[in-house]
Amino acid sequence: MKKSFLVVALLINAFASWSQRVDLKLNLEVGKTYVQATNSYSTIEQTISGQKMTIKMGLKGTVEYVVKVANAERYEMDVTYKSLTMSMQMPQGSMEFSSEKEGEQDILSKILSAMKGKPFQVTMLRNGKVIEAKNIETIFDAAIEKLPQLSETQMKQIKEQILKAYGADAFKGNIEMVTAIFPDKSVALSDSWTVNTKLSVGMAANMSTVYQLAAMTSDYMLIKGDSKITTENKDAYMESNGMKMRYDMTGTMISEIKIDPKTGWILEAKIDQVLQGNAHIKENDQLPNGMTIPMLMNNNMLITNRSN
Repeated sequence: MKKSFLVVALLINAFASWSQRVDLKLNLEVGKTYVQATNSYSTIEQTISGQKMTIKMGLKGTVEYVVKVANAERYEMDVTYKSLTMSMQMPQGSMEFSSEKEGEQDILSKILSAMKGKPFQVTMLRNGKVIEAKNIETIFDAAIEKLPQLSETQMKQIKEQILKAYGADAFKGNIEMVTAIFPDKSVALSDSWTVNTKLSVGMAANMSTVYQLAAMTSDYMLIKGDSKITTENKDAYMESNGMKMRYDMTGTMISEIKIDPKTGWILEAKIDQVLQGNAHIKENDQLPNGMTIPMLMNNNMLITNRSN
């Protein structure tokens, strides 16, 4: 009889845990600092005039968020880059730029170093959506203007490269991959919901993700995501290195995100992203017939709440 009662009790406890509903959202405190450290590695395969070219890129950085204002709907934060590193490996050779190379003479390292420690402002909803990121360009402009040896054309090209990697749109898309993940209603273990996000790292894209609450423990909650990605406007050209380009890409993204049960802030996220399709260069003086470049992009990302 005692064994029967024990089995029933265990079943009741298991059912209670399974059916427990939680409100997933950010619960951040004013005055507290929250860290997001990113290691991103990308492999880009391009076929140009029949020749296959492989480019490997790395982005590494630590960002701190200080909550200045909190209300029932949103947070206002001061955000600061603590360290930034960009690396690239191409057939012509390898290069690395870092905010920590303060004594180096390369231009990009100087700019990244000048960007470090300069706060900009972010407004974020409790569901993790970023509704505003301002004063980022002011930081870039101030860093670039410290290099008077650059021509106006060089300044424009460098600013374009920095904005693609760290500008407001890129920042918004990158952080929302691990913050804009929450449902608009309470959920139980194994429940699923859908979130739509805009990405802007090199090109504008729409991402639709089905998330699932996969595990709940006293230390973390595990949210898994399965995403579909499509180019936002495949017929729209944008300026890139003096040429007009458009992208027609599709892809997928798989994510596993552990969040703090109390704050909702990321503890660790593993993200694998694949994009494939074509980049189209519009006809110009150098390419009278234009050019179509088949592309395959693989991106692996690890994000934690610990400084690099």
